[in-house]
Amino acid sequence: MKPLTITDPAEFGKVAVLMGGTAAEREISLNSGNAVFNALKESGIDALAVDVTASPIEALAGLQIDRVFNIMHGRGGEDGVLQAVLEVLGLPYTGSGVMASALSMDKLRTKLCWQGMGLRTPKWFVLQNLQDIDACIDALGFPVIVKPAQEGSSIGMSKANSRPELVEALRVAQQYQCDVYAEQWVQGKEYTVGVLAGEALPVIRLETPNVFYDFEAKYRANTTQYHCPCGLSADREQRLQALALRACDGLAVNGWARVDVFIDTDDCAQLIEVNTVPGMTDHSLVPMAAKVAGVDFKQLVWRILETSMAD
Repeated sequence: MKPLTITDPAEFGKVAVLMGGTAAEREISLNSGNAVFNALKESGIDALAVDVTASPIEALAGLQIDRVFNIMHGRGGEDGVLQAVLEVLGLPYTGSGVMASALSMDKLRTKLCWQGMGLRTPKWFVLQNLQDIDACIDALGFPVIVKPAQEGSSIGMSKANSRPELVEALRVAQQYQCDVYAEQWVQGKEYTVGVLAGEALPVIRLETPNVFYDFEAKYRANTTQYHCPCGLSADREQRLQALALRACDGLAVNGWARVDVFIDTDDCAQLIEVNTVPGMTDHSLVPMAAKVAGVDFKQLVWRILETSMAD
């Protein structure tokens, strides 16, 4: 890890920690936001917790602040909308800008960008309605995983092993009012790579007895296992970290993020998605990886805030 660039908490000025929002991930965002707020206060930073319950413009109205720590997960906070508001208001903020946030929140556009870069991502098929079901089966076979393109935390996702299951998975995903696609199921091991200020953190291997790493496995189950060290050779881990950095660069992601990737049974890395506002409780993945790198939660929060000082 590079040395800290800021040593005096007063240099940050007054920091608004924006959390909550109206997306499906509101509860998770509040948990992350409170953890971040408490860490900032413990570090002597003049922080203000702001629960965004409607428009971020209304939430920020009248506040005398110098910068924003954005910890709003999902649509409205992670998709370029909040970033555009902060740009117009001239407020520096943590995380990626408008374009990178919008691209990364949309898993379909993310995959198209990676495909254009020659990076491997699982095959997919856009499902607009029931008339697409048979064409999807012809293109991908089974099993597949069906996803709403603009939701996070595995919300609205289902595995389908048959035509009836695919029809039901489409129905579930369509409830989230965005594009829906089926993705070829990847047999292999799942990894995640945190990225902070242009450096990749130690890789974590995820293991769950659930069908996949779903909302339950992420936030409620005590059966999910997190392996860090991840079990890869040093060379293989470095290559996976380099891939994560390249995947972020292609989307103009900066500040911090988390890249999800599978290594399939042919030993090929397949990129899944980028989270530009990852979870930040003390049980979340980025803090877990940072701890292995020798960065505790308070220092991690400080380092993320430092990225808002970049020109």
